[in-house]
Amino acid sequence: MRDAVIVDAVRTAVGKGKPGGALSGIHPTDLSAHVLKALAERNGLDPGTVDDVIWGCVSQVGEQAGSIGRYAVLAAGWPEHVPGLTVDRQCGSSQQAVHQAAAGVIAGQYDIAIAGGVESMSRVPMGSTRADGKYGEPFGTLVAERYDNYRFNQGIGAEMIAEEFGLTRGELDQHALDSHARAARAADEGRFKSQITPVTLADGSVFDTDEGVRRGGTLEALAGLKTPFKADGVVSAGNASQISDGSAALLVTTSDIAARNGWTPIARFHTGVVTGVDPVTMLKGPIPATRKALQRSGLGVDDIGAFEINEAFASVSLGWQRQTGADYERMNPNGGAMALGHPLGGSGARLMTTLVHHMRDNGIRYGLQSMCEGGGMANATILELV
Repeated sequence: MRDAVIVDAVRTAVGKGKPGGALSGIHPTDLSAHVLKALAERNGLDPGTVDDVIWGCVSQVGEQAGSIGRYAVLAAGWPEHVPGLTVDRQCGSSQQAVHQAAAGVIAGQYDIAIAGGVESMSRVPMGSTRADGKYGEPFGTLVAERYDNYRFNQGIGAEMIAEEFGLTRGELDQHALDSHARAARAADEGRFKSQITPVTLADGSVFDTDEGVRRGGTLEALAGLKTPFKADGVVSAGNASQISDGSAALLVTTSDIAARNGWTPIARFHTGVVTGVDPVTMLKGPIPATRKALQRSGLGVDDIGAFEINEAFASVSLGWQRQTGADYERMNPNGGAMALGHPLGGSGARLMTTLVHHMRDNGIRYGLQSMCEGGGMANATILELV
């Protein structure tokens, strides 16, 4: 039976997703092409042997429209016969891309596939797909009626999760401080060097360090931030993910094909699942997705040596940790989206890139990744070190 292995994974450093952010001057197609070319160069990959490029992107409008996965292939200068597919499973888009690449490889539809994603939130702001309302709301009459015309809001959902799980403002703010401290420590110790491909900017400078990491924060400073989603709430900009620009890509093939190409895989795709939850709280999906993945894999939570749980909001990742009983120190050991940033469609691949390098560098046999997704969904993936 064929398997699926991750040979290599590469990402850009994550830039602030606003005008003036380090990557804001780069078209998202070109940013995507950058990681594709880096992945090929690092591994001596002949781009002409790639069967498909599966690319996650959430705001598929404007510069990110027209199947950006296909145009990324062309922008990279790869042969025209190499196709590209664009996936939207909201924030989990590029994690879903890895699932589809692995499934295609195992099924024999692909021998070599690239999975990844991008989001340039400085150039295509979140909500751009329905910014002017010209074409109406995306949910439709039947969905609106099913949920009593509720206007789905992730921030309010994060507040609801905090209340349901009894999470305090202090606990969420401390989780945010931990994320920044872990990311800063990882950067200082050079843990990201093997996974980041530097980007040369228009002014000739080189961008190779995640831009959103803040040092020296305090609980007192975070406590002074407003709670925009609820007047007496606990969710603030300080304990939520950052708006970001970034891209990441992973090379997926079989063990046999990797050996024939002289590649040493990092990890094997062990288990992949996806599930849905209610779209009102929306963000609790990683909890049942994790349980589903563990059940299907035959593993227990204590068998997992590292977790990457997307920090869309502190209440999401901290609530996940409290509900699953996972070791807090094993969750996002190199920081998460509150510190490193959350470039939507690129985040799943960014998390997995960070995860596989961390597993290899520390000899961790099993790693698990999950992230909440708009509409009330979540992917979960278990990887096994080769």
